[in-house]
Amino acid sequence: MADEAPFQFLHYEVIQYIYKSAENGETENGRNIAKLENLGFRVGQGLMERLTKDTARFKDELDIMKFVCKDFWTCVFKKQIDNLRTNHQGIYVLQDNKFRLLSQLSAGKQYLEHAPKYLAFTCGLVRGALSNLGVKSIVTAEVSIMPACKFQIMIQKM
Repeated sequence: MADEAPFQFLHYEVIQYIYKSAENGETENGRNIAKLENLGFRVGQGLMERLTKDTARFKDELDIMKFVCKDFWTCVFKKQIDNLRTNHQGIYVLQDNKFRLLSQLSAGKQYLEHAPKYLAFTCGLVRGALSNLGVKSIVTAEVSIMPACKFQIMIQKM
């Protein structure tokens, strides 16, 4: 629990820094989300490289997704994903019922509009982790009730 707080503070400060630079006219909102996602992408690549250095090769996409839901998510957020669903055609939905980076925000509906900026880094994190394992993907996040969120991963066939 003690190492969780610095990660959350750093996450919030990075978001504030990127959005404050936008207030100065340097970037626009869509570019802010892209910056956060690209930052997460690089972190996800590096983290997955460290996590899998002593791991055997994965058999298929489903094994990779299980690794992401259990080991990777536990490493980053100190808990496993609550639910993993797939249509067995390249779309996976990861559900976290108490997403740690949203748990400090109020649960009111007015805060739902701010959720995308708090999820962009994590979308990049997952996309970067999968990229390191040779899986090209598009990761999007959706929040309907705070602090629960769903990450939809669409695998892109090469």
